[in-house]
Amino acid sequence: MMTTSPLAPADARTPAADIRPSLTVLSGFWPAATYAVARGLLAADPSLVLVRHDLTGLGEGTVQRIVRDAAGLIEDERVDLDHGCVSCTLREDVLPTLARLARTRPDRDLLLMLPEVVEPEAVAAVCAHCPVDGAPITDLLSVDSYVTVVDAEHLLDGLASTDDLATLGIQTAADDDRGLADVIVRQIEYADTLVLWGQSRDGAYDTSRLSVLLHRMTPWATQVRLDGDLVDADALTRALRGTRRHRPGTPGVLARGLEGHLLGVHEPHPDCGVVSVVFRARRPFHPRRLHDALEEVNAEVVRSRGHLWLASQPDTVVAWEFAGGGLRLGCLGRWLAALPDGHRARASDHRRLAAALTWDPYYEDRHQHLVFVGVDLDPAEVHRTLADCLLTDAELADGEATWRTYEDPFDDCFPLADPLS
Repeated sequence: MMTTSPLAPADARTPAADIRPSLTVLSGFWPAATYAVARGLLAADPSLVLVRHDLTGLGEGTVQRIVRDAAGLIEDERVDLDHGCVSCTLREDVLPTLARLARTRPDRDLLLMLPEVVEPEAVAAVCAHCPVDGAPITDLLSVDSYVTVVDAEHLLDGLASTDDLATLGIQTAADDDRGLADVIVRQIEYADTLVLWGQSRDGAYDTSRLSVLLHRMTPWATQVRLDGDLVDADALTRALRGTRRHRPGTPGVLARGLEGHLLGVHEPHPDCGVVSVVFRARRPFHPRRLHDALEEVNAEVVRSRGHLWLASQPDTVVAWEFAGGGLRLGCLGRWLAALPDGHRARASDHRRLAAALTWDPYYEDRHQHLVFVGVDLDPAEVHRTLADCLLTDAELADGEATWRTYEDPFDDCFPLADPLS
């Protein structure tokens, strides 16, 4: 059985030469657990400043900004936005507020607590691409860690939920079609640190199973377990702050495999019933056979993700993302093999290096890379089902011109931009 120390030790603190305030980003779908962690951090450090936004009035174009520390409220203000959306909130108030606090209180670190439906990757994107007063936010502060808090009592229900945010009345925009499970897994998978808060209602074994599940879903993240009844605030601070775990160059989870980063671990032997299966292959999938197998291959899966290629669409990298009973397929752009030579240099160094290390004379950089995580999952059956969807020797021999003529249920689902644009 995999075990996790109650509070993992932090890495070395930021070097003394770096005098910028440190920012810890705290997310989680269950606000009571997330705010409990925030209160623990505030209790341990009176100088820490907490920033959070209430999105209740987002539909009317307003949000409420709350800034506080251990002593009490510093700000509680309504903010009018040009447009009522999360991205506007991040650009128009969250980043400017962090920049203002970093300038006016340079000796105080910051804790940003995200609303429950906001994904941390959206914050990272804004920090990377939206300057404040003409300069990147990282000129003023150091992003230390992205921490996600999950509630042990409700985690499995959330991961299995088929509800979408609109049905629950918590969508952030009229076109917000995200599922509840999608939000939860993206918060978990972007984090460099996970806090498993409380205990499962089914007892200690089930809590351990949740811990293993989180390890399988995010093998790159440090995990901290808290029982929820009595928290050592100083130990919590040592585990969550000053860790320097955030790596800004790490791609989003769907692009991790293409960029040569860890996408998942192959652990076919159950630990507390949890199994993780990595499927890799060079041959393309037959579009009809894959389409017909989609329901079967995800039947016992909690989470699956990755990328693939279809014989009928050999230029396209297809993204695969399953959570909450729903599968999303999308376009991650072109394979390097499908780009004109002069345009391959536009790909990241990591992607070009990853492709070069596994380049095949026939398939070039095209390949399948999928990860499946579930409870009581049969790894052999997953491999068997997907292998049966690959082209046979005879179909391979027919060549690409024939593959493009296959009946394709995914036709026109993954439009590609002009590679020269």
